[in-house]
Amino acid sequence: MGSADGPKADETDGDARKARDTAVSERRFRFLVAGYAVSSYGTFLNMVALNLFVYETTGRALAMGLFMAVRLASGFVAGLVVGGLLARFSAKSIMLWANVGQGAVMLVLILAPEGMLTGALMAVSVVIGACGTLFMVALRSSIPEMVGENRRAWANSLSITGRSLAMVAGFASAGIVVSLVGYTAAFVVDMATFVACAVTVALLPIAGGKGAGGPAPKSSEDTEGTKGSESSGGSGAGKDASAAKNGRRWRPVAFIALAAAPGMGLMVALRGVDAFGSSSHNAALPIYSTSLDASNPAVFVSAFWCVWALGNIGAQQVIQRYAQRTGRSVGALGFGYGTVVMSAAFIAAFAGLPLAVTAVIALIAGAADGLTEVAYTSHLQTLPATLRGHAFGLSATFENLGFGVGMILVAAALDRFSPLAVVGWSHGAAIVVAVVFLLRVAGVRRAERTGRAGLRKEEAVEGRPDRGDRDGAEVSGG
Repeated sequence: MGSADGPKADETDGDARKARDTAVSERRFRFLVAGYAVSSYGTFLNMVALNLFVYETTGRALAMGLFMAVRLASGFVAGLVVGGLLARFSAKSIMLWANVGQGAVMLVLILAPEGMLTGALMAVSVVIGACGTLFMVALRSSIPEMVGENRRAWANSLSITGRSLAMVAGFASAGIVVSLVGYTAAFVVDMATFVACAVTVALLPIAGGKGAGGPAPKSSEDTEGTKGSESSGGSGAGKDASAAKNGRRWRPVAFIALAAAPGMGLMVALRGVDAFGSSSHNAALPIYSTSLDASNPAVFVSAFWCVWALGNIGAQQVIQRYAQRTGRSVGALGFGYGTVVMSAAFIAAFAGLPLAVTAVIALIAGAADGLTEVAYTSHLQTLPATLRGHAFGLSATFENLGFGVGMILVAAALDRFSPLAVVGWSHGAAIVVAVVFLLRVAGVRRAERTGRAGLRKEEAVEGRPDRGDRDGAEVSGG
């Protein structure tokens, strides 16, 4: 009788054990994010220090462009193969060796004699580009296994916050470190950050990789969000998962992963176009800043990115609280709307508005960028574990391709057109694709609501519980 009036002892113990396990996994993930933030600081530090070193060593701006091109190309190739690697190896081993590789190649650069500096710089470009992509894909695709499906939005937001803080610190300190202690010391600091991250990864138990053995358990919010892939993908997804495990069909599996849910491929395509737009404001900012203050152009660029980062970090705090309060992620709609707002804000930033207004615009751009990052990552993580690594890898390939092609086209366009015109065209393309994507999401939502309404009527006699309409941002693949 007593057991009917209250929870059983073993149920209470089970809930307590689950709460303890969740707390432990979150604490471990915070340590991992700390290590990731340290290595990200090294990444952003070397983006400045290495580019300056390449230009000083070669005396040619073309060499600096070639260095960046090789870095992007190696990231492009790494995105194609990382899905197959995650089917064979654990995420922990990939993240560990990615940091070891970056630390080792920085040591090679530090010890390289003067006659071998060019070769060492090319090696750094290849390894940093490839290993950065490998680490990022392994981390993002494994988050649901690390912290659980229902905490992935919180985990994504936390990792993005760490990277944003590292970006501000890296960009802000790069000039000081190089000017005060020189390039060699800057490279030693860079190497030390990768070593610190490698040690963090080595000490922590990290789940994920090796095909992950199948789909991770889903929370209630994700059941609705991915049912399109489960119902329409069916046995095909299972066959592709098997192919992913043996690693022999990584390229077809990568594309089929994007077809596992309606609109997922369009979402990744939008991410690539967004990267194309990002190349425009990255290339145009120094030119625009010079037009504002030719004697000290670095001031506007630094201030812009610092304010941008503040907006990004602020958005992450809001997203974390939203996820904790509601148990939902911002989803595909957040990604679409965030892309529109972010692109419009970057266009407005080059419109010659007063500095106070431009600061507000930069804040909005950072917040929208943070929203799109979490929404995009969280939504790809709703894919089955055996397909997730392939999808993230192909996504990284699209992003590197969009940014790389954008840098080439934008650099040529800036010789003839104003920064506002170039950024307007580039981010305007992202807005157009985002609107198409949002229309696609709206169409899928209407179709699913109609289908659910009909199914409820047909099965009402069987007493099927009405699950209700969940977060519209999590419709099947959006």
